[in-house]
Amino acid sequence: MSLTVLTSAYRLRSLCRLQRIQAHMMSSHAEPEVLLEKVGRTGVITMNRPKVLNALNLTMIRQIYPQLKKWESDNETDIVIIKGAGDKAFCAGGDIRAVTEAGKVGDSLAQDFFREEYILNNAIGSYRKPYIALIDGITMGGGVGLSVHGLFRVATEKTLFAMPETAIGLFPDVGGGYFLPRLQGKLGLFLALTGFRLKGRDVQRAGVATHFVESKKIPDLQKELVDLKSPSAEDVSRVLDSYQSQSSLDAEKPFILKKHLSDIDRLFSASSVEGIVKNLKTDGSEFAKKQTETLSKMSPTSLKITLKQLQAGAALSLQDVLVMEYRLSQACMRGCDFYEGVRAVLVDKDQNPKWNPSTLEEVSNQMVEQCFSSLGEKDLTL
Repeated sequence: MSLTVLTSAYRLRSLCRLQRIQAHMMSSHAEPEVLLEKVGRTGVITMNRPKVLNALNLTMIRQIYPQLKKWESDNETDIVIIKGAGDKAFCAGGDIRAVTEAGKVGDSLAQDFFREEYILNNAIGSYRKPYIALIDGITMGGGVGLSVHGLFRVATEKTLFAMPETAIGLFPDVGGGYFLPRLQGKLGLFLALTGFRLKGRDVQRAGVATHFVESKKIPDLQKELVDLKSPSAEDVSRVLDSYQSQSSLDAEKPFILKKHLSDIDRLFSASSVEGIVKNLKTDGSEFAKKQTETLSKMSPTSLKITLKQLQAGAALSLQDVLVMEYRLSQACMRGCDFYEGVRAVLVDKDQNPKWNPSTLEEVSNQMVEQCFSSLGEKDLTL
C-alpha cells in the first residue's frame, strides 16, 4: 500500500475519532457539564463532569468565561466561588485527547482550545472581585489554570496537585510560566520538570494554595462566604483564616520536600537541562537518583522548552506569559511528542513513549528557540 493511501487512511481515522468526540461534547447531556448559579450575591461555578474528574473542555470554557465577565460587572454579585462536582476532583486537567485528535487532522480545536483557555486564565488572574477556588480533590493542568491565578485557593486533605505535562510531550501551561518561577527558590522549576505531586497541606506549604481547610468543613465554609454582606477581599480572607485555624489535620507533619529544598535549589540552579541532569548524577543521593530517573522518562524537547519558559516567565506579566505559552502550545501541535505522549499515557497506556528527538543532546537551541517564535497575526491577543 502506498504511503499516500496510508496517510489518508490515518487522517480519516483521526477525523472520525474527532467527530465522535465532538459529537459527544456537543450532545445534549442529561447533566450540564458546568453549573453556573447565583446564590445570594455569590456566583458559583461547578465543574460537573465527575466521571472524567471534571476535565475541562472547550464547551465548558465557552460557558464559564462570559459568565465570569458578566458577574465581574454586575453590581448584584460580590464574590465568585469555583468548585468541582463529586468527591474526587476539582479539575484533573484539560480534555487533551480531543485536542490531539484535532491536531492530527488540522481541526481548529487545536488552536481554539488553548486560545480560549488562556483567555479564561487571564480573566481569572485580573478579576476585580474576590475569586475563591475550592480545590478539594485532584487539581492538575487545566484545573490549576482555573484556580491558581485567583485571589484565594483553598486546599483540603483530598487535594492532589501536579503539573505533569512534560510526561506527555507538552509543558506546564495555563500560566505555569508565571506562577511556578514565583514559588520559593527552585521549587517551581522542580515541580515543572518532574511533575512531582503535592498532596493536602503541602499544596499550601508550597505556595500553590493560599489556605488549608479540612474537607468536611468546606460546605460550612461555602455557606459562610455566601452569607457575607458586601465583602471585601479582607473579609473573605478573615473567614478563610478562621476556618484554617480550626483545621489541625496533618499540621504536625513536615512539608514533604522540606528536607530537600536546599538540594532542589542547588541541583536545579543550572542554566540548562543537561546541567541539571549532570548535577543530579554527580550528587548521587537517593533523592537525586530518583529525580534523574524521572527526568529520563520525560520528553527531552518538553524539558528544554519548560526550562526556557520558566526562565523567561520569571520576569514577565501573566498576560505576556500566556502569549508566550500560546506560541509554545502551537509548536507542540506542530511537533510529534505531544501526540506520542498522549498515546502512551492516556490512550494505549503502555507508559512507553518514543520521544523524537530521544535525547537532550539532540534537541538543539535552535529547535527550542523556534518554539518561542511569534505567530504573527495568529498570536494570542489579550
